[in-house]
Amino acid sequence: MVDLGSLVLLMSIFGAKIAIVYVVVGLVIVVVGGTIIEKMHMENYVEEFIRNASSVDIELDTLTVKDRLVYAKEQVVETFKKVFPYILIGVGIGAVIHNWIPESWIQTVLGSNNPFGVVLAVFVGVPMYADIFGTIPVAEALLAKGAQLGTILSFMMAVTTLSLPSIIMLKKAVKPKLLGLFIGICTAGIIIVGYLFNVFQYLLI
Repeated sequence: MVDLGSLVLLMSIFGAKIAIVYVVVGLVIVVVGGTIIEKMHMENYVEEFIRNASSVDIELDTLTVKDRLVYAKEQVVETFKKVFPYILIGVGIGAVIHNWIPESWIQTVLGSNNPFGVVLAVFVGVPMYADIFGTIPVAEALLAKGAQLGTILSFMMAVTTLSLPSIIMLKKAVKPKLLGLFIGICTAGIIIVGYLFNVFQYLLI
């Protein structure tokens, strides 16, 4: 949900103010959610194979400058291959929103006249599977069509944090009670943030 790539991309599209606030708010959700889970002592709800995994210390060889450059190149190529499909999908969805979905429909469903716009955006985002790079073109198209800022950011957070495939993978690592708590904290945090951004949108745009 929050990384250097998202900060740079958000700045280029929405401006520095929105990007910084998005990152700060994301970090607040992380810290508050993590603190709540820690205080509830949920260690026993992590799957056994993770809790019993032994740490492995590997002595790393000294890398030459050439080795580092080769490694860096491989990492760039690998990251590009992972991210590029999501960017294409996001651009495609954004193009459909720009050209086919009426502006009045977006404003009705995700605009200021719908008090449940944030909640709808979260539930729409859950079945999708993308990272922050794939959601930004969609967010840009929604903003251009008149959707509220908080609603758009809630959608982005839901896609990157609560996507169904991610939850299915996470279920293999944690037990249902901890997974449910994680989902509840994230959902509540994202919805609260969405409404706050909608209320104070005039200060950011």
